[in-house]
Amino acid sequence: MIKALVFDMDGLLLDSERIVKRSWNEAGNELGIPGIGEHIYHTLGLNRKARNEYFKNAYGTVFPLEDFNQRTSDIFFRIIGNTGIPLKAGAKELLEYAKGQGYKIAIATSTSQAYAIKEMTDAGIWQYFDGGIFGDMVKNTKPDPEIYLKACESIKMAPNDCLALEDAPAGIHSAHAAGLKVIVVPDLMEPDKETLALTYRKFETLYDVIPLLKEE
Repeated sequence: MIKALVFDMDGLLLDSERIVKRSWNEAGNELGIPGIGEHIYHTLGLNRKARNEYFKNAYGTVFPLEDFNQRTSDIFFRIIGNTGIPLKAGAKELLEYAKGQGYKIAIATSTSQAYAIKEMTDAGIWQYFDGGIFGDMVKNTKPDPEIYLKACESIKMAPNDCLALEDAPAGIHSAHAAGLKVIVVPDLMEPDKETLALTYRKFETLYDVIPLLKEE
């Protein structure tokens, strides 16, 4: 019986990954590195440290990492400056339903704590969460199970009592390895057959999770 929900954030609750991809492409064009946004498909679920390592490996030590990070940050915040980051379909409705039914709710995001809390607060959803773990609170990034194990601990729940909600392969592997049932709501990437086999259900939107919880 499911007693708690553990959510990823980017690409699942917040429609942020497309904005990240756009900011990477714009920054890359400014630096004479076109098409760099395509690398997002290899970095979904990684924290900043792991993502930086990815770019160093992909482009070598001459890659202007600090300049790239600053430019992408400036572009990202310029894009969201007026409208904020949109919520994914069904995000608030699912959180409201789960909270009303007494489920414990946690976040397990590779994004840093201060930034993630700010964005969820701005989006009007942070108040639904009972706990969580962020990318700057773990040693190992997804697909390692550390973040999901600690997220369960943060709400005093056993992993087998928790349902993980993810959009990307790295997160699916992380949650499954930690012992949670996993629901995938794909965003930029569809899971391959091997990854999909690790999931409990696949849905088009977070709205679709509500009827499943009603069956529990």
